[in-house]
Amino acid sequence: MVKSFEDRVFNGFVYVILGLCGLAAVLPILYVLSVSVTPFGEVLRNGGFILIPREITFSAYKTLLTESNLPGAFRVTLFITVVGTAVNLVLTALMAYPLSRKGLPGRSFFLMLVVFTLLFNGGLIPTYLTVKSVGLIDTVWAMILPNAIWSFNLLIMKSFFEGLPEELFESARIDGAKEFRILLTIVAPLSLPSLLTVGLFYLVGHWNEFFQAIFYVTDRTLFPLQVIVRELLMQSQQPLENAENIMPTQTMQMASVMIASLPVIIIYPFIQKHFTKGMLLGSIKG
Repeated sequence: MVKSFEDRVFNGFVYVILGLCGLAAVLPILYVLSVSVTPFGEVLRNGGFILIPREITFSAYKTLLTESNLPGAFRVTLFITVVGTAVNLVLTALMAYPLSRKGLPGRSFFLMLVVFTLLFNGGLIPTYLTVKSVGLIDTVWAMILPNAIWSFNLLIMKSFFEGLPEELFESARIDGAKEFRILLTIVAPLSLPSLLTVGLFYLVGHWNEFFQAIFYVTDRTLFPLQVIVRELLMQSQQPLENAENIMPTQTMQMASVMIASLPVIIIYPFIQKHFTKGMLLGSIKG
């Protein structure tokens, strides 16, 4: 098909807009990465703005990984991310499946309760008292269990389950399969795009855990990564204690941001393809 002059102009305009948006997303990451691997003297000579470093050093990363609380915080964040995401997915799927079945007694009432939590919550102080009363204060579980099920993700998964062909469930029941087996062997495999999408939402939320940590955790050994990174970002231009070499805080700040951001940046490309798949993928496979 031969494109008209107007089509070529429009496509060129779209490419320019997309290029500018991509540049706006890439430049901040490139700046943070460049400053984190650039000697501080070079940063000062360039007025603090560097996109392409002339000299590369990993001293900031070495100092952070050996002379700070960052490694311990990284392990805490890794635990709450892996275990928390697994807990989230299991509980969300176990609740979304029965709510997706129209024959569930009291289904409308339970859905109303779920939607209600999207609009209202118990408040910060009652939530804190609840977490304290069950003995979760100063434990990693305080950053996992209070948000074990997100109502928005629950509704997403429920909607996907509802889109699966009803014939699959009827055929499984005729063969003698119980509901748990249907969920495990039929619904879960067909709902892989939904599970991965919701799982990514949970994963990013746990990786960026900050709010619950500062309210429910006072033990510094249990601080997650984002809390330690915030402390580094709030520090004045001072070296870390017990550091052999003086490392300017600005360089360490950028290095800490990269350490906190890099795992999610690496994982996302392997999962993002599922965002482009239609919600009827499971039905087509069936």
